[in-house]
Amino acid sequence: MRQRRASITAGVGIVAVALLGLASPANAIANGDPVKPGRYAFSVKLTMTGIPTADGGKRNSACSGALVSSQWIITAGHCFRDANGVRVERPVADSTVATIGRTDLTDTTKGHDLEIVEVRQSPTADVSLAKLAEPVRDIRPIKVSGTAPEVGTVLRLTGYGSTTSSNPAPVTWLRTGQLEVVGLTATVTQVKGHAPQADTTPCPYDSGGPFFVERGRKGPALVAVVSNGPSCPHSSIESAARVDNIADWVAEVTH
Repeated sequence: MRQRRASITAGVGIVAVALLGLASPANAIANGDPVKPGRYAFSVKLTMTGIPTADGGKRNSACSGALVSSQWIITAGHCFRDANGVRVERPVADSTVATIGRTDLTDTTKGHDLEIVEVRQSPTADVSLAKLAEPVRDIRPIKVSGTAPEVGTVLRLTGYGSTTSSNPAPVTWLRTGQLEVVGLTATVTQVKGHAPQADTTPCPYDSGGPFFVERGRKGPALVAVVSNGPSCPHSSIESAARVDNIADWVAEVTH
């Protein structure tokens, strides 16, 4: 199993895509669907520019996430790692920008682009919280569930990652799919593809993307974020990082 972490490294005259460290950030959902404009506005695209590398160079990368309060987003912990691959409580890139409330990333008349100024890492799971430079007042954050989903529950996922692990590149339109809970551990929600296809799964740059229960008028409830899994698309098990059992920590940091 590999964390869904990838990087985009720019050179002179070329752009190379490489898997680094333990993972490749999951892509924009293989065999998923495009999201209708305005839906799931709490979804976040993280764009990291100038991440230091162990050889003294720089790389660029991306993750997905979700707005959980007016000034904090949730994403995967491994989205913030230093040149040695160690998770850290700070932005690691020269610039880390959160794009929120923009289904179509090319439509800059909508949504927000805000710099990440602080990071907090969960002590127990591959989960981090990142603080925005300014509060977002016009988008409703997703609620963090304090209850674990039962086996058989169908979760929805959103993300801006790639649609394949082969030459991955982030998409410019938010995508979505559904996965079914097949097991739970102390830190992981295990899921498998459900719809539109049995191999609907996260991909590189989907890391940190929200898995949530849809509850009608009650609104969505976040239960996990994309952490790691096999190359996409696949019909095997994804290991999503649980957030339901760290809901108190999320509330403590974000309020």
